[in-house]
Formats: sequence, structure tokens, C-alpha cells
Amino acid sequence: MTKYLVLYSSPMSAADMMANSSPEERQAGMDAWMAWAQRTGGALADFGMPLGSSVHIEDGSTAPGSAQVSGYSIVEADSLDAAAKMLDDHPHLHTPGGAIDVHEFLPMPGM
Repeated sequence: MTKYLVLYSSPMSAADMMANSSPEERQAGMDAWMAWAQRTGGALADFGMPLGSSVHIEDGSTAPGSAQVSGYSIVEADSLDAAAKMLDDHPHLHTPGGAIDVHEFLPMPGM
């Protein structure tokens, strides 16, 4: 089994999404995420969290980071295709402009 980093992106920050939704909408969203987690079962290594503000560091300087990445999860699967299949009909894909990227964790030599 290989681990995969699942990055959720959105044109609106996670904080803004939560601030602009009603308690009922937030509960419905959590219910949908929990149903996905249950379907994913033991392959869900880390449910993850919404992400807040970030900084971009390059050549010794910093600038505001991308607001596009709004959260993450970690899943385990036999292949990238299998990991992607776990995300079919994921609740994040039902948010306006929501997209998901899946990245394979590569082994580090000597670790």
C-alpha cells in the first residue's frame, strides 16, 4: 500500500466557506464528509483538516500563499488510479469550483 496526499482546492478559502454557511449547511457538509470517510474505511489514513492562511517562500523572500488549497486528507491505496477512485463523488466536488489533486508519497532513500 502506498500513501497519497489528497489536496482540496477551491476559489473560496475554507474559513470563508464556513463563515458564509448556515449551521444546517455546515452540518450537512460534515454529514457528507463523514459518509465519504465511512465508505473509504481503513484506506483513510488521515481524515485531514481545512487549511487557513499560508505564505509562499522562495529565494529567501515570503509572499502571501495560494488561497486555492483549502484542505487535505491522506489515503492509502495500491495505485494512483485506486486512490483517485476513492474520490469519485467526493463531497468537495459538489462545492462551487471545488477540485481535488492526488499526489503519491514517494519513498525517501535512507529513511
